[in-house]
Amino acid sequence: MATAPKSKNLRQPEKKAVNNFMVFKKQNYILLVASLAVIIIGFIVMGTAGGEAFDDPMKITVAPLIVLFGFALGVFSILYTPKNQDNEAGS
Repeated sequence: MATAPKSKNLRQPEKKAVNNFMVFKKQNYILLVASLAVIIIGFIVMGTAGGEAFDDPMKITVAPLIVLFGFALGVFSILYTPKNQDNEAGS
C-alpha cells in the first residue's frame, strides 16, 4: 500500500486585510447625481422650451448655460475632496 507523502510545512496562506478604500466619498456621488440631473433638465429645456420657434431665447441661451453648469458641476464633483471630520486618515 502506498501512503500519501507528508509535507512538512503545509501552512495556509495568510489572509491580508481587505481595505475598503473608495475613490469617491458620499458627497462626491451626491454632487455627481445632481450634475446629471441638471444636465438632463438643461436638455429638456432646450428641446421643449417656449413655442415652435427655433430662435427662442430660452432654447439658444438659457438652456445651453444650464447644460454647461451641469457639466461644470460634474467636473467639480470629481475633483472635490471632502474634509475628514473624524481624522480617519490621520492615524
